[in-house]
Amino acid sequence: MPSVGIVSLGCAKNRVDAELMMFQLNKAGFQLKEDPAMADAVIVNTCGFIESAKQESIDEILELAELKKEGKIKAIIVTGCLAERYNSEIMKELSEVDAVIGIGKNADIAQVVQQALDGNKVEAFPDKLNLPLDGGRVQSTEQHWAYLKVADGCDNCCTYCAIPLIRGRFRSRKMETIVEEAERLARNGVKEINVIAQDTTRYGEDNYGKLMLPELLRKLCKIEGLQWIRILYCYPDRLTDELLDTIREEDKIVNYIDLPLQHCDGRILRAMNRRGDKESLLQLVQHIREKIPGVVLRTTLITGFPGETDEDFEALSDFVAKTKFERLGCFAYSREEDTPAALMEDQIDEDVKNRRAEIITEQEALIMDSWCEQQIGKEIDVLVDGFDRYADCFFGRSAFDAPEVDPCVFFTAPERKPRSGEIVRVHISDHIDCDLTGEMAE
Repeated sequence: MPSVGIVSLGCAKNRVDAELMMFQLNKAGFQLKEDPAMADAVIVNTCGFIESAKQESIDEILELAELKKEGKIKAIIVTGCLAERYNSEIMKELSEVDAVIGIGKNADIAQVVQQALDGNKVEAFPDKLNLPLDGGRVQSTEQHWAYLKVADGCDNCCTYCAIPLIRGRFRSRKMETIVEEAERLARNGVKEINVIAQDTTRYGEDNYGKLMLPELLRKLCKIEGLQWIRILYCYPDRLTDELLDTIREEDKIVNYIDLPLQHCDGRILRAMNRRGDKESLLQLVQHIREKIPGVVLRTTLITGFPGETDEDFEALSDFVAKTKFERLGCFAYSREEDTPAALMEDQIDEDVKNRRAEIITEQEALIMDSWCEQQIGKEIDVLVDGFDRYADCFFGRSAFDAPEVDPCVFFTAPERKPRSGEIVRVHISDHIDCDLTGEMAE
């Protein structure tokens, strides 16, 4: 059978979609290649969220087009959010592409790849609600950790965001299928699962008529072999006391909450179709820290949203200084077509947006540096990810670090070599930038 490589770009949710497609391809008999350049056909599972992500997807397709011209690959198939968003425009603009399919066609990926290899041009954009949420996966992360997607789509309709247009309405998976998948992952050696959705805290509202994330988490905690459960992408309005109590009471759930706030000014938040203001969000952060002592909080912020004044930005900077989030990402507003915010007046100059994002990022670096200083002298649990031969030491992540977005812990191990996927105690002695360093404790 022919071979297939897959390049998955963008978020973790897109990565899970790619893993589901890989399973279908493997089931159909295709050989899966880690190096796309060595494959007969290459799937680019694109991101279409913001301009920089779209450009990354296009650049990847163009690089593969050069390999196709050289005869190294035979077919290019485009899937994912960019394909769903722009449909037939992609093949018109990029003639080297052999197939473009929307997310509702993912279940037929093996058939699409074969058609493309047979020399047929394929375009198919069925109802996006046909996107498979359940099924077998070929895990593309390291063996000891994985993402667990519990829902797809979004009903929040933030004015800057195209996700509801691309992915459709919010829809939760059945709880029993999620638990079964987590059990399979644990049997395959997964120690850490990261629970994800566009709005994870909304899980179950559509299927069960109420927020069911706390109940789901308690079921996941009973799975033998799982040691860390992390919750990502929590919407602030749905961060209930029941959920906070569950996080505090269950030992397997790490004390880490990803809480994307986007801004703190009430007027800006209303323009974003979000709720809250600086005072209410400060109270929320304080409440979380009182309920879960030692919790590590991560957030994302947007600078340069239409109408953001210098005073609004100064308030955001003051908010960052007061909340002292242990983890924070800041992005300049991206004007996305077909979103309400793109039509708003008072668009901010690109240089101003980017400079404001840089200021918040620099401010957060100092906060993280101070937090790292406070860890010196402590012993913490670290999930071993591997060995860095250039630094001549092992590396991994603490419970405070989500994969792919947060810092790492680098450590020496003079007594014995720890295995990848093992959780070890590390004595912290220093930090380099935001990465902690130390020695494995015996």
